[in-house]
Amino acid sequence: QVEVVESGGGLVQPGGSLRLSCVASGNIDKIYLMGWYRQAPGKGRELVASITRGGSTNYADSVKGRFTISIDNAKNTVDLRSNTPEPQDTAVYYCNVQALNSDYDPMDYWGQGTQVTVSS
Repeated sequence: QVEVVESGGGLVQPGGSLRLSCVASGNIDKIYLMGWYRQAPGKGRELVASITRGGSTNYADSVKGRFTISIDNAKNTVDLRSNTPEPQDTAVYYCNVQALNSDYDPMDYWGQGTQVTVSS
């Protein structure tokens, strides 16, 4: 079992600094990918960015060039940062961890979500 805990978020001004952090604990030997999703009011959950343990990244078109994802394999943490958040980035952000269980089956683990509101 893997526990996923997010931190950061809250109220951020447009063009201000946004930083979200996530740490995974538990049976963490087989994590192969970590990422961030978000869900705005009235919309479905969407991928924001993901990163493999090897450092390969994937970004949603809406955040390319504005958000940066990074991973610390030693600490099992993943960060999401932006210096150019926009009001349309307002959403609940969820950390996602993908790992193999003891049978080598792929598993999805989620954090509880953290609210990000971009507003002046």
